[in-house]
Amino acid sequence: MKLVLLTALGIGLATVFGALIGFIFKKVSHKFSDIVLSFAAGVMLAAAVIGLILPSLEYDKFYGIVTVVGIFAGAASLSLFDKFVPHLHRLIGVEAEDHNNENLNKVLLFVMAIALHNLPEGIAAGVGFGTGDTTQALLIAGGIALQNIPEGMVIIGPMLAAGVSPRKTFVCALVTGAVEVVGALIGYFAVSIATAILPFALAFAGGTMLYVISDEMIPETHAHGHQRGATYALLVGFCVMLITDLLLG
Repeated sequence: MKLVLLTALGIGLATVFGALIGFIFKKVSHKFSDIVLSFAAGVMLAAAVIGLILPSLEYDKFYGIVTVVGIFAGAASLSLFDKFVPHLHRLIGVEAEDHNNENLNKVLLFVMAIALHNLPEGIAAGVGFGTGDTTQALLIAGGIALQNIPEGMVIIGPMLAAGVSPRKTFVCALVTGAVEVVGALIGYFAVSIATAILPFALAFAGGTMLYVISDEMIPETHAHGHQRGATYALLVGFCVMLITDLLLG
């Protein structure tokens, strides 16, 4: 339990770390952000498949049916959620020209979207510990944490430009990270209490991660003219995760 809590805190603090980088470098180039985010997408993709979906198949006694249903259920839940909260790749590019209320509302909506999208990512990290394979769980958490760093970075610029004080901006970043900590604990306790749902829970978590990668991260990293570099960064992240899993497995 102690390791789960520390891991959950680490994931949340990754967003805060990204926010601190955002304070130091208020104008992070799209190219740098796209490369980092693509690398994180590759790591998350490998983590979703190796750490969540494949273990789900091992526990699935219904020839993969539960796993497939879980993947689509996870993706569908976020798709439904996106109908109420705007997509991140539509909001990340928000840049304030002035400090009017309309622009501030857009930026706050952007922060809320990140916070709420962090919940299923946190759940995925917590569910990973349900298999009892601590190494795989930590790799999943590491992949999510990597993704949280550039996410934390992109929060800062729009909020400061919209007239939000640095102190309140940092608090908002802290809240988005805290949501992920809560999600991780929910995921862990859910599978601990009901191990029968483990195959579905693993596949559900994997489905949410695949959805975030495909619907949010890849479109964002391909939207600024750096898609070639972003693609190779994703492949590098994927391969790094593969090799890491091989060496630690």
